[in-house]
Order: sequence, then structure tokens, then C-alpha cells
Amino acid sequence: MHFHPDRGHGRQLESEVTPRSLYASRRELLALGAASLLPNLAQAQGQGAKLAATKSSLAGALVMDKPTRYEDATRYNNFYEFGTDKSEPARNAHTLKTSPWSVVVEGECAKPGRFDLEALLKLSPMEERLYRLRCVEGWSMVIPWIGYSLAELIKKVEPNSRAKFVEFTTLADKAQMPELSNGALDWPYVEGLRMDEALHPLTLLAFGMYGEVLPKQNGAPLRLVVPWKYGFKSAKSIVKIRLVEKQPNSSWTKAAQREYGFYSNVNPQVDHPRWSQASERRIGEDGLFAKKRPTLMFNGYEAQVGQLYAGMDLRKNY
Repeated sequence: MHFHPDRGHGRQLESEVTPRSLYASRRELLALGAASLLPNLAQAQGQGAKLAATKSSLAGALVMDKPTRYEDATRYNNFYEFGTDKSEPARNAHTLKTSPWSVVVEGECAKPGRFDLEALLKLSPMEERLYRLRCVEGWSMVIPWIGYSLAELIKKVEPNSRAKFVEFTTLADKAQMPELSNGALDWPYVEGLRMDEALHPLTLLAFGMYGEVLPKQNGAPLRLVVPWKYGFKSAKSIVKIRLVEKQPNSSWTKAAQREYGFYSNVNPQVDHPRWSQASERRIGEDGLFAKKRPTLMFNGYEAQVGQLYAGMDLRKNY
């Protein structure tokens, strides 16, 4: 999902949440532990390969909402590199090649380097975290992600005192992503976080969801999940991470600065210039006529992250 803004609103899927019995069976797989990753995991992307994880250590930070149905979460996506309509990424992302895959980490750090996927998978124990994800378009999902805090990777490369921000660059390959010619953005897709945001325990480097490796349309083989921000901040298919001194120029901020500010924290009191952000519709809840629910400040994570923005004008720094 670079869960994005104003194109391709699409049709909401009319389905119920995942049956408890089905999700419970997936959770049984997680109890196997992070060491039981399947062989050649990178080659199995998009084929339902299992990815083991332990229960999250973030006590009190995870939501109790029912998870969105797996079929909805994998068929209703924003991933403009594979199409601007919500249904297009699921149809088109089969062209994405996720093996071999590596991520370059560079910039203001003592130990820059290139990490292949297997090294990243082994860097820290995998956890399952049930996070809300809120799209700036006004819809939301609840997804059981699998990964570990991005802080584990950042600490590995030892940032120096000049590292104030973290910039993420995603894959941009016309041979694999035919929609790069659609002109929606200036590719490659670039996003950024302030360093304290990137180091916050909730900021997740995700490799899977629902007990399986990430489907290609959801950002395989690894993506960012920043649950208190609008979904387009959670970059997919990441190939480069740079620690930098100056604030990165994020793709959607560059394309429409008035509409998509750098911070992009979920704030129901600050409307998008063309629609309200005060309410949202949860994908999979009672079809198109479901009553919208009120949007929560910081997407419901205010107790965990509100202190990051103490003293800031959250209307000016939107």
C-alpha cells in the first residue's frame, strides 16, 4: 500500500472480518518461533510462505480491534507502481522480483553497508503486531504485521550526531513496474521520518502479515509500518535507507506540498484541503453503507507517541 492519496478510490469490498477459527489457526503457526523461517524464503514471496513470529513485546500498545479479512487487505491496495486503482496492485504485482533482494543503509553512520534479505530476517526476533493503518483517503484496516522495530537496523549501523532524519527509497524498475510511466509521481518513491520517529519502538520494519510473508501487492519483501501516521508514510519494497542531516523531500510532499505535509500524523482536527479527516470507514465492515467511525488522534496511538510532538503546532506541522 503506499496507501495513498487522491487517485483510485475504488470499490469497498463487502465482506466480514476474518473468522476466529481461521485466524487462530494462523496464530498457531506464529508460536513456532522466529527461527523456523522457511528455506529460500525470499524466493517464496507471494506464494503464501509461512513466517514465524513471537507475541509482541509492546505491552499496551497493540489494538484490540478485529483484524481486517486477509482477502480484503491483499486486494484493496495503494501501490501506484502497479496501478492507481485499488484492485490493480493485486492483479499486476506478480511481475515484482523479490529474490535476490538487498537494502543499502548509508549516510551519517559509522557502519554503512548492504544487507541481503536473509541477513535482515535474522537481525532481530520477529514479532506479530496488530496495528491499525489509516489512509489519508478516509479508509482504514487492522492488520497483524510481522517484523521488528526499525530501531534494530538503525542501531546496527551506528548513527552519528549528524543523523537527524531517515530517508527511505523504494524500488523503481520499469521492467518490473509498468505503471512507473503513469506520471503519478517523480519516481522512485521517497519517504522520510525524523530520527526519533524512526527509533520509536512502534515503527516497524515488516516482512510479513497474517502469519505469511508479505504479498507482493503489500510491499514485499519488506516495508515500513508507522501506525500513527497516514499510510503513505509507510514505504514499500524498500531498497535504500539513508541517515541524513536535513529533512528529506518526501514524494507526496514534493508532488503536492499543500496537501501532504512531511509529518502526516493522523489528526482528525486537520482536514485534507479537499475532504474531512474527522471520520473513517473500516474496510470489510458491512459493505458500502457501513456507518463511519470517528478518526482517533494519532490513529489511536496518542499515549505512545504524543510526547514526540510536545510543543509543536500540529496544524502547521501537518
